[in-house]
Amino acid sequence: MFKHTTRRSLVLGAAATGATLALPAAALAQAKTPLVGALAPNPAEFRRQVTLFTGKSTPQTEGLLLDVPVLADNPSAVPVKVKVTLPITEQDWCEEIIVLADLNPLPLSCRMQFTAAAGTAEAAVRIRLSQSQTVHAMARMKSGKVLIAKQAVTVAASGCGM
Repeated sequence: MFKHTTRRSLVLGAAATGATLALPAAALAQAKTPLVGALAPNPAEFRRQVTLFTGKSTPQTEGLLLDVPVLADNPSAVPVKVKVTLPITEQDWCEEIIVLADLNPLPLSCRMQFTAAAGTAEAAVRIRLSQSQTVHAMARMKSGKVLIAKQAVTVAASGCGM
């Protein structure tokens, strides 16, 4: 059946098969290792920042566009674009936008403030992510309305400990 099979090709084939089976297990083991110490997530600070920003308002999911790559190959500089899609008028404009990374040790990644003279509320920044997590953007309008958007991001390696 295998007339031209050599011992060398069998050994190389077995090694390749073993490496193929071992790599996903090693990657999963590395990804499941919880971060500790200074790199550990701070869920209490994340909740505090959300509460401070929203106040008594109920956030709505329409009117805010968040553009973040699903896979971040460089966790030290993940591009994030945020844009308020609601009409900006002299009576109601976006006062502030924040970007939060829920599993970072310091969840508040960026804070931007706007005036009515800006005419638009959009920004592009790069943030650092400590691990795969969800990036949240929140915008507060002059009328008191709070807009929210979120996107899950998978990172290739840790960005905070580098």
